[in-house]
Amino acid sequence: MESEDAPDGPAVHRGFICASFNQDTTSLSVGTKTGYRLFSVTAVDKLDCIHEGVECPDVYIVERLFSSSLVVVVSLSMPRRMNVYHFKKGTEICNYSYSNNILSVRLNRQRLVVCLEESIYIHNIKDMKLLKTLLNTPTNPSGLCALSVNHSNSFLAYPGSATIGEITVYDANNLTTLTLIQAHDSPLAALTFNSSGTKLASASEKGTVIRVFSVPEGQKLFEFRRGMKRYVSISSLSFSADAQFLCASSNTETVHIFKLEQHSPSQEEESPTWSAYVGKMFTAASTYLPAQVSDMMHQDRAFATVRLNMFGLKNICALATIQKLPRLLVASSDGFLYIYNVDPQDGGECVLVQKHRLFEFSEEQVEESEEEKQEDITPQPASQSYAATVALPSTPPSSTTLMGYSEDGGAQKGDIIPEHEFAESPVCLDDENEFPPVGN
Repeated sequence: MESEDAPDGPAVHRGFICASFNQDTTSLSVGTKTGYRLFSVTAVDKLDCIHEGVECPDVYIVERLFSSSLVVVVSLSMPRRMNVYHFKKGTEICNYSYSNNILSVRLNRQRLVVCLEESIYIHNIKDMKLLKTLLNTPTNPSGLCALSVNHSNSFLAYPGSATIGEITVYDANNLTTLTLIQAHDSPLAALTFNSSGTKLASASEKGTVIRVFSVPEGQKLFEFRRGMKRYVSISSLSFSADAQFLCASSNTETVHIFKLEQHSPSQEEESPTWSAYVGKMFTAASTYLPAQVSDMMHQDRAFATVRLNMFGLKNICALATIQKLPRLLVASSDGFLYIYNVDPQDGGECVLVQKHRLFEFSEEQVEESEEEKQEDITPQPASQSYAATVALPSTPPSSTTLMGYSEDGGAQKGDIIPEHEFAESPVCLDDENEFPPVGN
């Protein structure tokens, strides 16, 4: 089923820049060339556009706080500046500028985290005060980090090394380092917490193995093998709300769903099947095999899979319960949101039940006609890479700025924090009149 007919051959949509799901997967945010869009994803058959922001063009980061009216936006035209909006009122709450390009933003009801290539800034989201600056963090060109959506712990995970897959787990509430996890041999590519912040999933740049650790202990709980034939780039990891499932999408055509279940020996003894017998033989034999082979034999395979009709396109995935049934959501740079049914009992191949356009068909026609006109008038310069685009110098800060406070020298690094209208009183996120939930 589709909300609109798909164009021939999936390709990157001209207006698409980025996409993200909110903390409870009830909303989808899409950054576009003209601004950003917020969608409600609480129904299968319809995709409601809640809001379209045009405050700034070329939005490459857009994050919404649960179902509130608070949204964080960063534009390619000013990649060092973070804008925080109350989109329902149409007002800007505040804006902060940093010493380098912003690569990612994470938020929950307690903390707002801004990640640069070699530093991380932790704000109190109630009043946007800068609480801590983590300086000289390992080079992190993709801005990889994860923040627990559970504000009672606010665990933050980020790479502890630029050369191996080490994870630093930081307590963003108490501003202390909790543990270091030696997760992979290769540098990290993806990180995500479950909703309670008690589990952390990771993948390396090789993309073949996904591991799940307990938090804050750092003990390995599960190990899943995504594949063996080729290295892939994992683009997103996401737990289901009950942390029973974990999905992973990449630059390939397959999305994998893994089931987090401990295999009980008593169950195998109760049902002595041929497969169980062979499994015991392999387990016994693995003690005599090289470590790499032994590890491979103990890794679980995907419980369910999805075959996308695209290859090499950027996408993000999430598991959600929509209309009381488990679904897999895939937002793709081809300009579509795909919704699949997931069988929680038997797994297998997931069934596509709906496909929604993130852009109106008329917009695509307008964009094509505008490009044709520009080509007729002036020759187009060579297209820049994403890295080259965000490296453009940002607009210098205004004269009405204050130096940002940090316990460990953030102000000395030249961080700029412009004054804003809520400087004298806290941002009342818990006040329903200030940040009312938006209806679906």
